[in-house]
This record gives sequence, C-alpha cells and structure tokens, in this order.
Amino acid sequence: MSHDDLEDETPRPPPASVPEPQNEPAPDDVLGSVGLSGPEPGAETLAENDPAPGSPAEEATEDRPKSGAPLIMAGILASRVLGLVREKAVAYFFGVGPHLDVYQLLMRGANLLNNLLGEGTLSASFIPIYSRMIEEGRERDAGRFAGAILGLMIAVSATLTLAGVLAAQFVVSVLAPGFLGDAEKVAAGTLGVDRFALAVDLFTYALPMAAFLALSAWALGVLNSHRRFFLPYVAPTLMNIATVAGLIWAATTQFEDPFGLGALEVVPVASLNTLLAAAVIGALVGGFLQFAVQLPLVFRLIKGFRLSVSTKVEGVKEAGKAFGPVVAGRGVAQVSSYVDTVLAGLATAGTLGAIRPALVLYMLPISLFGMSVAASELPELSRISKEKLDEFLHRVDRSTRQMLYLVVPTVVGYLGFGLIIVAAIFGGGAFAAQDTWLVTLILAGYSLGLGATSVSRLLQNSFYALGDTKTPAKIAVARVTVSGLIGAGLMFAFDRVTVAEAIGLEVDGSMLTLAAVGLALGASVGAWIELFLLRWALRREAPSFGLPAGRVARMLGIAGLAAIPAALIVALVPDDALPNVVDALAVIGVYGATYLGLGHVLGFEEGEAWIGRFLRRSKD
Repeated sequence: MSHDDLEDETPRPPPASVPEPQNEPAPDDVLGSVGLSGPEPGAETLAENDPAPGSPAEEATEDRPKSGAPLIMAGILASRVLGLVREKAVAYFFGVGPHLDVYQLLMRGANLLNNLLGEGTLSASFIPIYSRMIEEGRERDAGRFAGAILGLMIAVSATLTLAGVLAAQFVVSVLAPGFLGDAEKVAAGTLGVDRFALAVDLFTYALPMAAFLALSAWALGVLNSHRRFFLPYVAPTLMNIATVAGLIWAATTQFEDPFGLGALEVVPVASLNTLLAAAVIGALVGGFLQFAVQLPLVFRLIKGFRLSVSTKVEGVKEAGKAFGPVVAGRGVAQVSSYVDTVLAGLATAGTLGAIRPALVLYMLPISLFGMSVAASELPELSRISKEKLDEFLHRVDRSTRQMLYLVVPTVVGYLGFGLIIVAAIFGGGAFAAQDTWLVTLILAGYSLGLGATSVSRLLQNSFYALGDTKTPAKIAVARVTVSGLIGAGLMFAFDRVTVAEAIGLEVDGSMLTLAAVGLALGASVGAWIELFLLRWALRREAPSFGLPAGRVARMLGIAGLAAIPAALIVALVPDDALPNVVDALAVIGVYGATYLGLGHVLGFEEGEAWIGRFLRRSKD
C-alpha cells in the first residue's frame, strides 16, 4: 500500500480523500499481482471519510464537513455490480479457453502501464501536494501544478503507448512466451486459435485504453481533493457498459440467436475473434469516456489551469521525488504479475483465462473488508508515536479482528459454497460445467490465503506508520519468490490432471487441466509466508505483538455453525428446482444472516462495530 501520509514529515492537513481503486476493467487493476502474491502495495486505498469501524477517525467525522459517504458507496456499488455484469458477459461468450486467455493477457499487459502511472502512484505523488495547496488557499498554484502533472502524464503515456504498439510482437512474446508455439498447434489441429497473433493484433487497442485509465486517475485525484466524490467513483461504470455493449453488438452480427450460444456445438473461431475485438474496442471507448466525463467538472473546479510539461512548476519536483520510490515499490508487484502470466501461458490453453473469474470473486472481500480497514488505519496509526507502543498495538489488534470478522466467513463460504456462487455468476452460454468446476477449485485455492493476504495489508501499514518502508518491500520479494516457485511446481504437476478426471465429468472437446489451481495454492502459501514474516518483523519493534488466533478460531466456529442451515438448503433442494441465481441468493443469504445473528447473540464486538458503521452512514 502506498504511504501517502508518510511522504512528508512536516505536519499538514490531510488530503480531502484518498481514492478508492477505480479501474474496473480487469481484476488486475485492483489486485495487481494476485495470482502469485495477493494485492499489490499501493492498490488498496479508500476515501478518508470511510474510516475503520469503531475507530476514533470514524467518531471524529461528526466534526468534519458533511460526508460524501452515501454518494461514494453508490458509485462504488454501481461500478462493482456492472463489473460483475461485464465479467458475466465475457464468460458467457468465451467460456474458459484460448480467447479468454488472450483477453486476460491484454488486460494484464495494459495494466502494466496503468498500474505504474495510475491511481496508487498518484496517491503518493500528486494528490497530497495538490490537496495541501488547496488547503492553504493557493488554488492557482494548485491549478498550474495539476496542469503540469497532466501534461507530463499525457507525454509519458503517449510515448509508452506508441512504443508498446510498435513493439507489440516483442511485448506479447515477453508476457506470454507460451503463446509463441500456437501457430504450429493450430496447423496440427490441436488448438483452435493462434493466441499470439490475436493478442498482437488487439494490443493496439488495449494500450491506449490503459493510458486513458491512468489519466482518469488524475481527474479522480482533482475531484476528490475538492470533495467531489460521486462522479469519479461512478465513472468506471462507463468502461463496463461499453465493454458489454461491444460484446452484444458484435454477437448480434455474428449469431442469429446470440443468447442461445450454449446450444451451439461449435462456435466459429472467426466469430469469437470478432467478439473479442469488439470487447477490447469497447473497453477502449469506455476508458476514454471514463476520463472525458470527469473533465467538465474538473475544469470548473481548477483555478489557473495551464497544460504544460514543465518540471519547473512548483510541486512537480517534489512529486517526482515521491513518484520514483512508489514506482519502484510497485515494480515488485508487477514482477509477480508477470511471472504469474508467463507461467499460466506455458500451461494448457485456458489456464490463464481461468484465473480471471476466480480473481473477481477473490477480490470482493479484500476490497470491501480488508482494504477499507487497512487504508483508513494508516493515517490513524501514523499519529501514534513509537513511544506509545501499547496504544499502537491495541489499535492494530482491534483493526485486525474487525477485518477478519467478515473475511473469515467469506473464506468458509467460498470453500463450502463456491460452486453455487460461480455457477450463479458465470454459468451459462459457453461457460460450461467443467469451466464452473475449474474456477471453483481455483477460487478455493486462493481462498486458503485470503485471511493472510487481508491481515498482511494492515501489517504493512503498521510498518509504514512506524516509518519503515523497506521491511515490507523485502518481505514482498520473499513472498513473490515463494509463490512463484511453489506455484510453478504445482502448476506443472496439476497440468497433467484434467478437470474431467478430477471431478468425474464427461466432456466433449477441449480438456481443461488443474494447472491454475497450482498457481492459486502457490499464492496462498506465499500469503501465509508474508504474514508470518511481517509478524516476526513487527515483534522486533514490539515484542508483545501477536495475532488474535483464539478469536479467529471462534469466528471459524460460528462460521461453521452458520454453514449448517445453508448446507441443508443445498442438500434438500433439487439441483434443477431453482435457477442458479435464486439458489445462490438463498444459500448465501441464509449463511450470512445466520453468521451475523450468531455473532450478535454471542457478543462479538467486531460485528457491532461494522453494524454501527452502516447505521451511522444510513443517517447521513
């Protein structure tokens, strides 16, 4: 996570907000390196007016200007719901196979640019300086600074985009060397599409999309600094809408009945190529719209704006000093993402694409429960001096328990009811039974490290609050290494086992393997290694620090009890009695309500903190 509030030791008013991860076109935008290592540092940020439940920061919000929490929540909810709709559409038309591999590669490749120039980097470099100028009443200086940063971002983005497009063959060969032999496989009849050639053709559209997303992060920073929240948080819905619109438009031109795709025995490769191109072009249009829709309000708010590429404008050099270290830190996550992509590309076709739907579900609890607490605690922990370690440790312990109160039942729910969830969200069309089983198993593999990943984000912030940014970075390298080695070994071993063999399915056509499950398990092992190393390192600063293992065991206990009535629904209701979505809502609804009810009856204070948080928000 970026250390916005620690970049300058001089006391200053905090920025009006710290932006939430926005760019929804791919789970990688928020997760970064997840697949081998969990969410990348810098990606997990949240508006300042969304403090940890039960924290002094939350209690202090009554003394602040009127909170924009309801608008922020509405924007984020709209973005995430439409993000699921987009992923549903992609899964429906492509299923788990070569075309989803290419789509995943394009999104990850484009995000290399967006992740380096986008939101997390701007959080540490542009936003604190711009917000400070606004707070000091220097609005024209802030406008000139914003214009210089935008000009430099346009110049850098355009240069990198042009270079990437011109060197598309090289970039794709580096990102996915496993695609290089596809032409021979197509000629031999063992693969239906040349993924390498298709990815090279479509990279021309994916890279400009990433550039627009990076620029939209600049607009978000400006708007949030002026306490304008709804528009930048709802803008990503345009990306989702445009992608889905592109898919549907192309489907109507390729098929007589585009919504009866599951009934077709063979879908022409040329039609799928057209659909994929339409999805990527739609994402490009959506990326432009996401940036453009914010500009009218941005330019109404900025005073003295002048677009330039000058480094002599006040604040630019200071931003540059913060920019370099943040980019270097995010580089560790990018290496992890790269290794993940390369390994998946070397396995059986479909492995890289199969990771995508699992990451969408894996990301939900991290972004909703883990990141929110971790990000909002950073400024609060930073205000506690090293001499007050008892207070510091108490706060870390309380935040950890509050985070895990909702993460723990999510893990149990994914492990117990993952198949129902995956079928409800992604099932149908080209997304067949073996696809559902494979994504469910991948999700289970990631879920085993979900708690460790969430807590690690908070412990990283604890080091940042203590002024130590090097220790988390070193541990992140160890995590990436362990995840890569174990994930690679398991991937190649599991690549010999098909989903049909493991589950006992009868499948016609392509046979997916369990290779991606190996990568997911490697990621979970790496997450636990990271957590224990962070805990060990933190104990050197604070010997009395410990993790709430006993409390977690009790949370697991009530989660297990809550799963019983939900499991009875699964056992007693025939498979075809209800639509998948209704079935999933019933099971998860009963499970969630029972867990929260048991927690309330048993007096879990962590649950009361979350409930109180939402009750206060509803009164805003």
